[in-house]
Amino acid sequence: MRIARITSIRTVAAAAAMGLFAFAGAQAQTAAQGTAQSPPINQTPAPGENLTPTQPQLQELPSVADLADRLLPAVVEITIETGSGSGPSVSTPGVPGVPPGAPPGAPQGEEGEPSPDDPNNPFQDFFDEFLRRGPGSQEQQRMTSMGSGFVVDPSGVIVTNNHVVEGAEVIEVHFHDDTILKAELVGRDPKTDLAVIRVKPEKPLPVVSFGDSDKLRIGEWVMAIGNPFGLGGSVSLGIVSARNRDINAGPYDDFIQTDAAINKGNSGGPLFNLRGEVVGINTAIFSPSGGSVGIGFSVPANTAKNVISQLVQFGETRRGWLGVKIQSVTDDIAESLNLDRSRGALVADVTPTGPAEKAGIQAGDVIIEFNGRPVIAMRDLPKIVAETPIGSQVPVKLLRRGQEISVTAEVGRLEDGEKLADATSPEGQPGQPAPAVVTVLGMTLTSMTDELRTKYGIDKDIKGAVVTEVAREGQAAEKRLEPGDVITEAGEQEVMGAADVSARVDEARKANKNSILLLVAKGGKQGEMRFIALKLKE
Repeated sequence: MRIARITSIRTVAAAAAMGLFAFAGAQAQTAAQGTAQSPPINQTPAPGENLTPTQPQLQELPSVADLADRLLPAVVEITIETGSGSGPSVSTPGVPGVPPGAPPGAPQGEEGEPSPDDPNNPFQDFFDEFLRRGPGSQEQQRMTSMGSGFVVDPSGVIVTNNHVVEGAEVIEVHFHDDTILKAELVGRDPKTDLAVIRVKPEKPLPVVSFGDSDKLRIGEWVMAIGNPFGLGGSVSLGIVSARNRDINAGPYDDFIQTDAAINKGNSGGPLFNLRGEVVGINTAIFSPSGGSVGIGFSVPANTAKNVISQLVQFGETRRGWLGVKIQSVTDDIAESLNLDRSRGALVADVTPTGPAEKAGIQAGDVIIEFNGRPVIAMRDLPKIVAETPIGSQVPVKLLRRGQEISVTAEVGRLEDGEKLADATSPEGQPGQPAPAVVTVLGMTLTSMTDELRTKYGIDKDIKGAVVTEVAREGQAAEKRLEPGDVITEAGEQEVMGAADVSARVDEARKANKNSILLLVAKGGKQGEMRFIALKLKE
């Protein structure tokens, strides 16, 4: 609500003014008390004596005035229109509202501000617009939202966020010189929340270029430009607070965190370094209030460049695909696999007929290098594979039962792999032994039966030992093993029944191992395979 915003700005201004007076008062009080280095005002200085107080040396903050002047023409406001009840979560309202409780047509001005029916009120046009779009009007049945973007090609190519334009029926782009152009959607990528739109200008547009976001350092100055709350061309300055943030927004999270003010409406706008290069696309904020609290997140330029290039060229993304389900290598799992330290991505499952299976990669392998790039942690692998050209023959380094081996995999296309995963069911496995019940490592395990499969809703292709009871006080409970989970491997060997698990545990103890690695189908589901390491000595 615009009136509320103006009020809050005035309140902040007043508070700031009081803060200045308080600071000045503190200075005066200090001066009145006097110090050994501050002689009385009427004191006659001795020859050559300088009574000028010593001032602390302050480091000058960077000025971005010239930089902002140069970059502002390439940053745009984006307005979209969607049908009633559909479309994205609006990043900022497109139609100004009125104070809560005010009847339609009679919004009330606050004390010290112009009344809405005052002909000299600078916001009169906003109220007229509200009346025109009053309750029940046809125009009110449509939703409008705003965001930001920036021009990367003088022919009219503009980058923004996917959530800014998702579901849009009409897209308008407002330029710094007040030009307004209709835009069309070129392509969008929900996984990175990026989108590309295009306008048709009469003359070449001013553009900005991408920088190398990998060179950003924590503490480096950055500048955000955008359209917060519909206030186009707003500039804010801050620093890089952190890098490589995972906020669970998608599979390729690698956000830049900044304290530069980012608010609703900044979505899709650029984050610049002080050389004027785009190093990030402002995408999300953490805020309990809905406004900036100094925690904003930007998609790194190096993540965005490849996505944007594909969207411009193909209208869609074309990511690499390996065909594995992976999980992190914890300290317990590393010990179970005889690794020197926690590293790499542990393969929990392999997609049938996918690139990994064809290359000979197996469940239980730990991928430590892909196409010459080290896989330090599990989250590194999806990004590395996605950036690898489709059809490439790439070397993959694995750790298998403590030995390092290399295989060659042909990278597939992720979009094709997702369709294959939906359409493909795992192949059957050998038959099961007679039912048996054992208690081991704080669990009661039972060999698979039709009754257990029905009771827990276990997938028909899952074979192994069913967890039917878990001790409350024990490591199995701590690792979140539950009744209905199915152990399909123990000690990197296939399990066909409860007795197999007990045998693998005995073998591990005789080999003086400290832990054993279990492959578990959580809830008995084929798509929920997890490796869990349990200590042999509790």
